[in-house]
Amino acid sequence: MPTENLELEAKYNTYLEALIRGDRHGCRAFVEEMLQDEINIKDLYVGIFQRSLYRVGELWESNQLSIAREHIATAITESLLPLAYQTIFSAPHCGRKAVVACAANEYHQLGGKMVADIFELNGWDGYFLGAGTPEADLLTFVDEKKPDMLCLSLSVYSGMRGLIKLLESVRGEFAGLPVIVGGQAFRWGGVDLVTAYSGVRYVSSIFELEQLLKEW
Repeated sequence: MPTENLELEAKYNTYLEALIRGDRHGCRAFVEEMLQDEINIKDLYVGIFQRSLYRVGELWESNQLSIAREHIATAITESLLPLAYQTIFSAPHCGRKAVVACAANEYHQLGGKMVADIFELNGWDGYFLGAGTPEADLLTFVDEKKPDMLCLSLSVYSGMRGLIKLLESVRGEFAGLPVIVGGQAFRWGGVDLVTAYSGVRYVSSIFELEQLLKEW
């Protein structure tokens, strides 16, 4: 393994241990140090934040962590995102806009927030609507902002039916609007269901999203 990958792996393990302990101050100090060392923002988001939360989720699923610990880890991570905003929001903007929202009845919003930040890092205006936004309000906001792309996040597979209903509404109101979907729910399937709609694309990772934006 290359030296830089070994270094990132060591940083990840150190951060993960602090996150599992619920050590908010330790996690914050660690991220501040990484930013001072000019860690690539995508490495921070994917290699540290996303990877550690996936691991926390696995530990919870196997009954090695309580749901309280899982919630604390998520809250800590969400509180750390603004530390990277000086870098993220300093990117020159290209005039394109994206609306990022969670599917109906989806209350895991961190993934969507990170996606909105990646849009900003790549020069787009990323409007993140958060969890629990009613469908009617989402459609109204899209009509007002007239974005170049709509992004929908789904973390729990049981919400797939709600996502399909939302896609039907979006296609009814905005037939030509490009839509991307993603999230942990798709580990269990559903890609064929969403991509059956015209102009809807499944994106599996932040790196794939960034490549898509470069090709846009």
